Amino acid sequence: MTIAEALKTGADSLATHAIPSPEHESSLLLRHVLKCDAAFVYAHPDRRLNAMESILFKAVIKRRASHEPFQYIVGKQEFFGMDFEVTPDVLIPRPETEILVEAVIEEYKERGAFRFCEIGVGSGCISTALLANLPQSSAVGVDISTAAIEIAGRNARRHNVSERLELVHSDMFDGVSETSFDLFVSNPPYVPDGDLDSLQQEVKGFEPRVALTGGTDGLDIVRTLISQSPKYLIPNGFLFIEIGWDQSERVADLLDRRVWASFELMPDLQGIPRIVKARLN
Repeated sequence: MTIAEALKTGADSLATHAIPSPEHESSLLLRHVLKCDAAFVYAHPDRRLNAMESILFKAVIKRRASHEPFQYIVGKQEFFGMDFEVTPDVLIPRPETEILVEAVIEEYKERGAFRFCEIGVGSGCISTALLANLPQSSAVGVDISTAAIEIAGRNARRHNVSERLELVHSDMFDGVSETSFDLFVSNPPYVPDGDLDSLQQEVKGFEPRVALTGGTDGLDIVRTLISQSPKYLIPNGFLFIEIGWDQSERVADLLDRRVWASFELMPDLQGIPRIVKARLN
């Protein structure tokens, strides 16, 4: 089949399975298979796919038609202007998490050397982006998933920050031994268990549940972060957490004013409070 025929066949299949923007996704998947750019695809509509290319294209269209996320099929996702390897072992980096990274950079860009810890490092996108943009920093990243630790390590090496990132296999704070971090940062699981079935099929069917759900009200991990991080922070140290769109008031109630000197709720692009910035006494 030709490029033009492949584009149409792929788009028709994706449309049948209610994939949004099927023509665009068909083009992206074909470009992934052919390892070419959009200009090549549209300049060569009569170019015939060889047997292997046809097999691979049909396979990726079938995967996407099953609602497997595009990012897992191509194995990468851009975050903060950087490409990150992603697999079903890690959460796909999302644009709103870039706000978390921007907030930390704004707080620390004029400071000297500092050390932070990320709880739930996943793909490593947060820690790697921070280390790349704050060359005076070093970090520890922990995760309960050994597969995630391996992916985070590869991403750190890809972006030349691995020498400043120590990765630890740990359930939350269990493997954290240092007690003088300047900062804790986390995009924790915050979806209530009962809400999982209401998420998009791409999310609930493919992304790791351990990185999504946070207990009955979604705040189990957030509670632990707020209650345990003071033991590992220096005085006036910070905690930055991403939270769910409707959780700001409940999270604010968790911040004991005897422990935390101040806190700020930072909005996403829609004006919804999504980032908690808290400073320790």
